[in-house]
Amino acid sequence: MDFSFTEDQNALRDLARKILEDHVTHDRLKQVEAQPDWFDRAVWGELAKANLLGVSLPEDAGGSGLGLIELCVLLAEVGRVVAAIPALPALVLGALPIAEFGTAEQRQRYLPGVANGTSLLTAALIEVDNEEPARPLVTAKRDGANWRLDGIKTCVPAAHLAERLLVPARTGERTAGMFLVDPRAAGVELTRQQATNHEPQCRMTLSGALVTGGDVLGDPTGGAAIADWTVARALLGLCALQAGVTERAVQMTADYTKTREQFGRPIGSFQAVAHRAADMYIDAEAIRLTMWQAAWRLAAGLPAAEELAIAKFWAAEAGHRVVYAAQHLHGGIGVDIDYPIHRYLLWAKAIELTLGGATAQLLRLGAAMAQAA
Repeated sequence: MDFSFTEDQNALRDLARKILEDHVTHDRLKQVEAQPDWFDRAVWGELAKANLLGVSLPEDAGGSGLGLIELCVLLAEVGRVVAAIPALPALVLGALPIAEFGTAEQRQRYLPGVANGTSLLTAALIEVDNEEPARPLVTAKRDGANWRLDGIKTCVPAAHLAERLLVPARTGERTAGMFLVDPRAAGVELTRQQATNHEPQCRMTLSGALVTGGDVLGDPTGGAAIADWTVARALLGLCALQAGVTERAVQMTADYTKTREQFGRPIGSFQAVAHRAADMYIDAEAIRLTMWQAAWRLAAGLPAAEELAIAKFWAAEAGHRVVYAAQHLHGGIGVDIDYPIHRYLLWAKAIELTLGGATAQLLRLGAAMAQAA
């Protein structure tokens, strides 16, 4: 069985890597991170020019018509350079559900702007004291042909940049809908938050926010299935980012331990350092392999709930081990924010905790095993 990428997938990876490595330097990241939007528009524009932002979007909406595998290739490259761009919110959380469940009019209205880099989308999936995006606490009530939304979402990525936010909201006792909310509309209040990696996110308060009938995604009673579909791809996207983050952390640590000398020898020649670095490599490979297993199953339309939980477990648990070992093996320079390795720790921690850490994934797997027994 051939597990290698196709020629086109390799070309996509190489193109994305060249653009990102050419533009996302340590000095450039410091400049972008100091700006309130935390958004490198120049890099985003270069990715758009190369037709990479629309890699998984349909051709009739300005995309390339490729799939999840190619999108994960791109996300892994974003993770490798920890680029300050909203790749996961825009390309996964916002664009994919509209491409899959949107009407022809919704697809033409929202997706071309994502593909050409002129507009952004995202989703508000997280609520305080609720771990099930498909069973939201936010409510939606009919107002003629429109809807009024009330409630609170938290940790909404790229909300301050987005044209629309996909918001799951309860439409009945056991039903939910998925609504495209204008973040600038009356009744929508965004309060700035900050993720572990310093990415700006938002707490969104909805107070009778109006959503027109044309901005309901799919059936207003079928939003739970859309939310579950979106969460599955969000988990995969997080794992792809983590695969890139940890791959690069391992590489940077190997390079450092080969050149940093102590007692007249490179520290990488010491057995304890070599063993720690070997464990990092094994963990990073486990993250990569479990991610691609889940990606392949999702892309093939196969059941993938258990594979996603396994991949996210490794992304969380092993990702934590990799970046902490990277910090440790870099010694004092590892905690210097003028040295780039610290970003990989912060990114890995943010990915670890988003949409459930290692314990949450083990609980999902345990519940699935108990149900199958």
